[in-house]
Amino acid sequence: MSEHHESAPVTPGGHQDHHSPPTTNRITNLAIFASGAGSNAQKIIDHFRKSSLAKIALIVSNKKEAGVVQIAKREMIPVLLIRKEKFFDNNGYLDELEKNKIDFIVLAGFLWKIPAVLLSHYPRRIVNIHPALLPKYGGKGMYGQGVHEAVIAGKETESGITIHYVDDKYDNGDIIMQVKCPVLPGDTPELLAHRIHALEYANYPVVIEELVRKMAS
Repeated sequence: MSEHHESAPVTPGGHQDHHSPPTTNRITNLAIFASGAGSNAQKIIDHFRKSSLAKIALIVSNKKEAGVVQIAKREMIPVLLIRKEKFFDNNGYLDELEKNKIDFIVLAGFLWKIPAVLLSHYPRRIVNIHPALLPKYGGKGMYGQGVHEAVIAGKETESGITIHYVDDKYDNGDIIMQVKCPVLPGDTPELLAHRIHALEYANYPVVIEELVRKMAS
């Protein structure tokens, strides 16, 4: 059975907000950060395609050959290709994000840590999805198929997804939601990944919409 854990309110008490929420008279602009094929990004794009609440205004990637870049071109969504030096040592591409009027950032298979300048500018407005039940099987280097291999090697009887806010550590921010699925006898990493992907596609776009709706209200 799936198990849902709701988060605390989106706006943290006592945290100075350096980036005002979008006013209700305009649509909320989302940026998706991704490094890979972009299957989660596609589901998010599809979810918001006809939305009057939010739109995907920018795709950000650190790999010009990534599948998500081709998705963005096909969907006619602007693409921002980023370099490590500017992302970590300069302003985190904040100028480009502001130029595109980005209100909320969604990580979907993005493999770099988010720099402090973006964390400060988008407090509680950057979210990530992880293919395991954090805090287990998270941290630097834990992504993709390697996570499922570790779960099976650890003889776990369940796995799942974790949607969480992003902070200055890998896979460490406050948990918004977890959804569980069984790890079955004889599971391979590929079989488990298929089950996890189904949870990601069904839940991540819906949670993003709920968070954006709260932010804009």
